This record gives sequence, structure tokens and C-alpha cells, in this order.
Amino acid sequence: MARIAGVNIPTNKRVEIALTYIFGIGRSYAKQICESVSIPRERRVNELSDQEVIQIREMIDREYKVEGDLRRETAMNIKRLMDLGCYRGMRHRRGLPVRGQRTHTNARTRKGPAKPIAGRNK
Repeated sequence: MARIAGVNIPTNKRVEIALTYIFGIGRSYAKQICESVSIPRERRVNELSDQEVIQIREMIDREYKVEGDLRRETAMNIKRLMDLGCYRGMRHRRGLPVRGQRTHTNARTRKGPAKPIAGRNK
């Protein structure tokens, strides 16, 4: 099992797909990494040599912000907005949608399950 950026990536999947298990690496970044390290797209993780795994690991460490660093940066950006007291920060603080979605109906993912209001008859 290959361990890259603190994540055990699955061994039976193609390298391009397996790299997406790392937080911060999607399909396009995974494709770029495979091309720069010159690994064929159809190669599986269990077929990689130790040298290729080391090359991938070094490439990711050098070029990309992933896992803990990326999560920390995202959390700090949200915290900064909340400290500023701007509109987006207030929406984060209240647990409401941040990007202009409607909240009269829907928005259940951000707001949580519906709470019944006592004494409301219709």
C-alpha cells in the first residue's frame, strides 16, 4: 500500500484515480502529476516501483498544498471572514448558505433538519 501525503492510497486502482483520495488533488491535478512523473495513465498503484512512488511524493510536496495544510488554510480563511464581521463571515457563523442561495425553502444541508415551531397552525 502506497502512502503519499499521509494518506494510504488504494493499491488496485489506477494511479490517476488513486491520487484523488488525497484532499486537495482532483482529477486534473492527478493527471498533471502523472504526466510530469511520466507514468502511463493505465498503470495501477500496485505496479509502481518504489522510485516512482518517491517521485510522486516529492512532486506533491513541492508543487501542491494538500491535506492538513490545505484544511488549515481554508479554516483560517473562514475564521478571518468571521472575525471581520463581513456578510460572508456572518453567514458562516450562523450556519446559513454563504453564496446567495435561497433559504425560505431548501438550504436544509446548511441549516440541518427542520425544527417544528410550537403553536404554529395553518
